Amino acid sequence: MTTTSPLSEELKLRSGSVLKNRICKSAMNEAIATGKGGVVRQFEVLYRTWAEGGSGLLITGNIMVDKRHANEPLAVAVEDYDDFQLLELWVAGAKSKGGQIWAQLNHPGKQSPKFLNDQPLAPSAIPLASDMFIPPRELTESEISDIIRRFTTTALILKEAGFDGVQLHGAHGYLISQFLSPNHNKRNDQWGGSLENRMRFVKEIYASIREKVGEGFAIGIKLNSSDFQKGGFSQEESIEVCRHLDKMGIDLIEVSGGSWENPVNRRGEQKESTKKREAYFLEFSEQLKKNVSAPIMVTGGFRSQQAMEEAINSGSVDVVGLARPFVVDPNLANHLLTGTNYRSSVEPISTGIKKIDDMAIMEISWYTDQIRRMSEGLPPKTRVRGAFSAFKVLYNFWQRGQQVKRVRA
Repeated sequence: MTTTSPLSEELKLRSGSVLKNRICKSAMNEAIATGKGGVVRQFEVLYRTWAEGGSGLLITGNIMVDKRHANEPLAVAVEDYDDFQLLELWVAGAKSKGGQIWAQLNHPGKQSPKFLNDQPLAPSAIPLASDMFIPPRELTESEISDIIRRFTTTALILKEAGFDGVQLHGAHGYLISQFLSPNHNKRNDQWGGSLENRMRFVKEIYASIREKVGEGFAIGIKLNSSDFQKGGFSQEESIEVCRHLDKMGIDLIEVSGGSWENPVNRRGEQKESTKKREAYFLEFSEQLKKNVSAPIMVTGGFRSQQAMEEAINSGSVDVVGLARPFVVDPNLANHLLTGTNYRSSVEPISTGIKKIDDMAIMEISWYTDQIRRMSEGLPPKTRVRGAFSAFKVLYNFWQRGQQVKRVRA
């Protein structure tokens, strides 16, 4: 069955490669790596399943550039060629239906839980407002250079394994985001102070990677529209950073927002315009489109085919990013491309236990458990079963932490 949906249109990137459609499975932490961050065969199974779903682009969950610094249990870390054959299998599964796979590269900085990291690093020695994290130590100049080198090394290894591109995680309060934020970066050297200095870190990472991988490999970024914090990284600053990266040749900008301290509120009050258009960051995306020529992707909130198509047709976005909808329905893109009036069944999770429903860990862990099921060749579950599901996902989260502790002991 054919379709004239704008979601089916190809998109040529600056790197020269072509996305076969405008649908992206955006990044979600898979939490299926080994306790030391090693790649496992299940990644091939999982990403082959998503590839068969029909999307033009699959972006992996966080891949750490330094295994000593992880954002959560069982995240992949790529520092060397130890898992190269498994990386190649991962790529083979992901590209089996003609789509692309990009690796999301990350260093969490101080946003690394204390049960994983007792020596977190940050632009400045400013602690997070939680006992979950140990106060960080300020990075030295040589350590900053080493992290830039690590991003570059990881990107080059992944290119050689067959990945089509990488996405720098510059959002959600991780290290790149920490450098950009005037609340978290209080340095008085070339890496802090003015916006020009605060954006130096991400620009140096981009330039270093581009020099090593060449022009035919895609480099994108996930960047906050703002931190949603008083005195933090603002929308005006975000646009300016995007303008600089645009001039440098960035392939795709994914718009996001918030951090661990100030997450996007998916349960609370939303503007009526946001409810109608579904996606959280469309208004900012429209502002950004006036300032950059790089393609823009928005992830977060899209549920109906109608809203996705309207976003593409209006020019608000170039690529529609979907995360949790791909977990409950891995065949999602095929539905959108061959059906009419498709709507995802994803809704905020409710167990009937208010304290648990208000915990972000419940929402994240339930979807993580469905990802694990798919990685084992099982279909995802589509409904939360009240207190039973709550107990199961919280137990699984605890179990992942214990697995890491045993390895680190």
